[in-house]
Amino acid sequence: ELSTNGSRLHIIDFDVDPLRRHTFWTISVGGTFTWLGIYGVNQSTIQRCISCKTEKHAKLALYFNLVGLWIILVCAVFSGLIMYSYFKDCDPWTSGIISAPDQLMPYFVMEIFATMPGLPGLFVACAFSGTLSTVAASINALATVTFEDFVKSCFPHLSDKLSTWISKGLCILFGVMCTSMAVAASFMGSVVQAALSIHGMCGGPMLGLFTLGIVFPFVNWKGALGGLLTGIALAFWVAIGAFIYPAPASKTWPLPLSTNQCVPSNATELVPTALSSRPAIADSWYSISYLYYSAVGCLGCIAAGVIISFITGHQSGKDIQPMLIRPVCNLFCFWSKEYKTLCWCGVQHDRGSEQETLENGSTWKQGTESVLQNGLRRESLVHSPGYDPKDKSYDNVAFEKITHF
Repeated sequence: ELSTNGSRLHIIDFDVDPLRRHTFWTISVGGTFTWLGIYGVNQSTIQRCISCKTEKHAKLALYFNLVGLWIILVCAVFSGLIMYSYFKDCDPWTSGIISAPDQLMPYFVMEIFATMPGLPGLFVACAFSGTLSTVAASINALATVTFEDFVKSCFPHLSDKLSTWISKGLCILFGVMCTSMAVAASFMGSVVQAALSIHGMCGGPMLGLFTLGIVFPFVNWKGALGGLLTGIALAFWVAIGAFIYPAPASKTWPLPLSTNQCVPSNATELVPTALSSRPAIADSWYSISYLYYSAVGCLGCIAAGVIISFITGHQSGKDIQPMLIRPVCNLFCFWSKEYKTLCWCGVQHDRGSEQETLENGSTWKQGTESVLQNGLRRESLVHSPGYDPKDKSYDNVAFEKITHF
């Protein structure tokens, strides 16, 4: 009842204004782009999926992760409602007891478990251990990508011992950088908003780059590179502008908090100096919801990549292996074959099924080996390396033969 009276349970808001922070559309549309960047193209996530034995196991792992994510979100929502009811007459943040909203949960634990020594410390230790485990995986992913794509390609004859030391040094370097970024993120608002903003700024352009490669066969390397740089520029432009010129309260709609029953205390507060003027773009472009940062970067990358590819000379679809392109138009079953063929942009998707493409993969002239030998019959497919006839999928053995990883 207290949460309802305080408008904390007003979850149905279909306002289409992209400047509003949290509505049905910003969470569903903007959140879709953000989480696609995290689960679809993030190296740390993909590395875990590739480490699974088969594609079926990878899907099961993601399903279990989805259940755990929903449990965490539900617990966070109930924790927020409980804290609002507990501090309904004296909000610690508004009264100045804490300096940031992220400190509310530890302060709440200290309050309710004040008579139980050790339990608040255990809670804080668990929270930090979960955070550090995620950071450790990300640091390892950054070091691995940097070593494999940059160091190893420039110095291919490094010894195993030297490679190990270089990898450890990269881990230390990225650890220092992540710690420095954590300090900078403290000035970007709440931890959740800062994390999703950074993921949107970096993951959105990467999602657009992979979308160009998977869906648009005519995009060349110039279009891909130009689109990526454009997406990064747009995402960072809107995010940095929002940091310098925060959105007005009329768009963020902060809910009221009470301090009527707080104990009076002597405190000195610095009154921020209001800016003499705000550019016109600050109340429109810079005020866009942070959940749309990923969408801005992704769509900007796709649009720029397509335009640059047509200007510089698009890629010929006949030279592209069909199994590397996802024909999205095939999802529209009511389309005629002529429309689908036109949308294929020259890629010969009608040459056969994916298994037949793998069987004839030796005709691919792009320099990669086929999973199967040329001329292998379908009945002998079950004996090919990496193929599981029960799950009808290929494991990492087949993947390694295709990509040389």
